[in-house]
Amino acid sequence: MNHFSRRKLVKGAGALGLAAGGGLLEFAQAFAQDSQWKPEAGASLNIMRWKRFVEAEDQAFLKMVDAFSKATNVKINVSNEAFTDIQPKASVAANTGQGPDLVWGLFSTPQLFPDKCIRVKDVADYLGNKYGGWLSAPESYGKYKNDWIAIPVAVNGGYMNYRISSMNKAGFKEFPKDFQSFLELCKALKKNNTPAGFALGHAEGDGNGWLHWVLWGHNAWLVDKDDKIIINSPETAKALEYAKALSDTFIEGVASWNDSNNNKAFLSGDLHLTSNGISIYVAAKTAGAAGDAKQKAIAEDMDHAFHPIGPIGKPTELQLAFPIFAFNYSKVPNACKAFMAFMMEAQNYNPWLEGAQGYLTQTLKAYESNPVWTADPKNKVFREASARTLPASGVGTLSPKVAAALAEFVVVDMFARYCTGQEDIKTTMRTAERQAQRIFR
Repeated sequence: MNHFSRRKLVKGAGALGLAAGGGLLEFAQAFAQDSQWKPEAGASLNIMRWKRFVEAEDQAFLKMVDAFSKATNVKINVSNEAFTDIQPKASVAANTGQGPDLVWGLFSTPQLFPDKCIRVKDVADYLGNKYGGWLSAPESYGKYKNDWIAIPVAVNGGYMNYRISSMNKAGFKEFPKDFQSFLELCKALKKNNTPAGFALGHAEGDGNGWLHWVLWGHNAWLVDKDDKIIINSPETAKALEYAKALSDTFIEGVASWNDSNNNKAFLSGDLHLTSNGISIYVAAKTAGAAGDAKQKAIAEDMDHAFHPIGPIGKPTELQLAFPIFAFNYSKVPNACKAFMAFMMEAQNYNPWLEGAQGYLTQTLKAYESNPVWTADPKNKVFREASARTLPASGVGTLSPKVAAALAEFVVVDMFARYCTGQEDIKTTMRTAERQAQRIFR
């Protein structure tokens, strides 16, 4: 091969041009030559990741995997798991000391077992110094007690997906910006038989996202800034009442929805408003370009908006973070670190963001100017997901206990029990409080 430094390669050609022109392998070879992390001899990497929702994102990911493997002679196996299977399978691996070397997980998965994760401060510092620093909330998913245990790869922005014509017919010229107006829109959509629908089941991204938004929007929290449990409160009661009023307008079946049900319902034309990543729009647009007239019409008639603001008076979003971490039982820690750094380099990350078409949002500030955010006006709100989101702990500290509460759907189930009539407000708050007390004891 031609011997040249990675610094010269980055300076001499644009990242997007390199990927498109077949230069990714050359970059990978230069990276392997210069990298401070030299994979162990004969190393093999087993990577577990979530199943993709945007095909082009997966293709971009596999291209970087292939280039890294060829440049380093590290054999890589990638397994794809449903959102709901990532955390339990990672927990089994952590407890048994057997399984994947790397896990590209969800939310605070690494905080469930921080002592089982390889420390990666060297990788985080290298990337942060090179690419403008880490955004605040994503950084919290990489740390435990100020020690880096994971690399926050990306955030999936879950924003309001809606049909423009249905919103207009409901009497709204623009998407509502406050809770009360949003409720009025949902009522009008139901009346017009063009309903809204949000997951009330164990949907890792969608369910956690919108229900924490409603909870926090009422200035209600699982724990306070001192990590004291405060879920049983008047503010939580108001959040529950609001969620119940919303759920009364929803399409049937939301109590059993996972993270894919709303996508299917929206693309079928049965659902006209939901909270989701950009994957619905991407799927409709892609199918439309391939000749599907129905999907083309849906893509042209839909748009995205930020979550309306609740009584608290400021954004209270919980967006789905995707941290990657390595188990300390891995026999190839250097290979793990090398791959973590490689996947976040501009030559990989920029075309990867474009391939994701807005489904992934950057966690390093240098990538905020990626062309994907201006290529289509309907992509724009997703650029802000990493900057606007709160961590899963809300105002509290992201910890193994908070991670456990999220993994056990304490907040989601509290809302679901009340919205489906299983428990009254006082009972469901008390149930959630007891669950949290068991976790935080």
